[in-house]
Amino acid sequence: MIERVKGTRDFLPEEMAKRRWVFERIREVFERYNFKEILTPVMEYTKLFELRSGEEVVRQLYAFKDKGGRDVSLRPDMTSSVARLYVNQFQNAPKPIKWYYIANMFRYEEPQSGRYREFWQAGVELIGSDKVEADAEVISLFVESYLSVGLKDFTVNIGDRVLLDEFAKMLGVKDDIGLMRIIDKKDKLTQEEFIDELKKFGLDDVGVEKVLSLVEIRGRPDEVLPKAEELMKSEKGKEEIRRLYELVDLLDAYGVSSWVMIDLGIARGFDYYTSVVFEAIAPNDLGIGSIGGGGRYDNLIEVFGGRPTPATGFAIGIERLIPILEWKDLIPEIDLSPDVYVVPVGDTKREAISIASRLRREGIKAEVELMGRKLRKALDYANRIRAKATIIVGRKDLERGVVTIRDMESGEQREVKVEEVVGEVKMFLKK
Repeated sequence: MIERVKGTRDFLPEEMAKRRWVFERIREVFERYNFKEILTPVMEYTKLFELRSGEEVVRQLYAFKDKGGRDVSLRPDMTSSVARLYVNQFQNAPKPIKWYYIANMFRYEEPQSGRYREFWQAGVELIGSDKVEADAEVISLFVESYLSVGLKDFTVNIGDRVLLDEFAKMLGVKDDIGLMRIIDKKDKLTQEEFIDELKKFGLDDVGVEKVLSLVEIRGRPDEVLPKAEELMKSEKGKEEIRRLYELVDLLDAYGVSSWVMIDLGIARGFDYYTSVVFEAIAPNDLGIGSIGGGGRYDNLIEVFGGRPTPATGFAIGIERLIPILEWKDLIPEIDLSPDVYVVPVGDTKREAISIASRLRREGIKAEVELMGRKLRKALDYANRIRAKATIIVGRKDLERGVVTIRDMESGEQREVKVEEVVGEVKMFLKK
C-alpha cells in the first residue's frame, strides 16, 4: 500500500462540499469588489523566490531540477507569481489592476495544527496605487471575506513597516529586519523569552524597554494612535501615523472599522512589506493563530525587473479558516444525496437513462442504477444514498405510458405519465 505524501490530504466528497461552500462565498465578495480571477503555474523558476527572499528561502521550498536541469519550485505563495506576471505582460495596462486567486501552495514545513505542506489560499493583489484608498479597499475586502462565511468574532490587526523601520533607527539598530523578525515572534514567546531574544540581539535595558513599549501599542485606533504619536519622533514616522489615521477613517466609511485594531508589533514575517501590514485573528481553542494577512509591498515588482510600481494585497489561509468555521458550526450541512434515483426493471435501461437525462437537463440531481440490482436491493441502495424519490421504470408500465414515483421517506408510490415525469418530480421536490 502506498501512503499519501506527508503534509498532504485526501478530501472526501463531504469535505470538498464544505470547501467549495467557503470558496464560493469568498469568491462572491471578491467579485463584488470587481477583482478578476487569475491562475498562474503551480511551478516557477526557483530564482523568482530567491530574488524576493534570498537563497535561505529555498529550504522551505519544494525545489528541484526538472529533466532539463532547470531549477524550479512549487509556488509557496502567489504574490511572487503575480508580480512576475505583471512584469511580463501588464506594465502598461490601465491601473489599478485588481486580481484574485483561489489556489494551492506548497511549503516544506513541519505539519501542525492548521499547517500543511500543501495548502490553499484565497487572496487578492491590487497593483498600481500608492494611495491610502487602495489599502482601505483591500482591508475592507479582507474583513468582508470573513463575514461572508459567517465569521464575526475576529479582529484585523494593523501594523506598519515604516513605523518599525523608524523605531529601529531610534534605537540605533542597523539590522532592522532582524529586529522585526524577533518582534514578529513575540506572541509565540513568554515575556522572559522575548526579552532574552532582544538582549541576544544586542539591545540594552533601555532599548528593551522601548521595544516593550512599542509592542504594547495595540488596541482600538482612537486609543492607541495618540500613543504612537508620542513614541515616534521622526517626521517620516509622524507622517505615517497620519496615513494610519486616514486609513482608519476610510475603513469606518466602508463600515468595517468595528473589526479593526492597531498593533504596531506586527511585522508579518515577509521582508518585502513596505508600509501597512495586517493580519486576522479569530479566538479559538484549536491552537490556530493568524487566519490570513497581507500588506503593502511597493518594492517587489522592481525586484523582479519591472518599473517601480506600488502594490498591496492579502491571502486568507483556508486550512486555518475552515477548522475554525467547523468549530463554530458555521458551515451548513450540505446535502450530497440525489434528488431522484432511477431504476430500470427488466429491459428498460434505455428508457431509464432517457428519463434521468431529461431530469438532469432540468437541473434535477439524478442517479441511475448502474449495478444491475434487482428492485428490492435497488430500493435498499436508494435509502442508503438518501435519495428523496425513486423512479421505477418497468416494461409493463411503459407499455401503458407510465412510470412509478416512490417517495422514499413515506414509502408512498404513484404512477405518472412518462411525458409528465419532469414536472411531477419538480412538484414533488418543492414539498
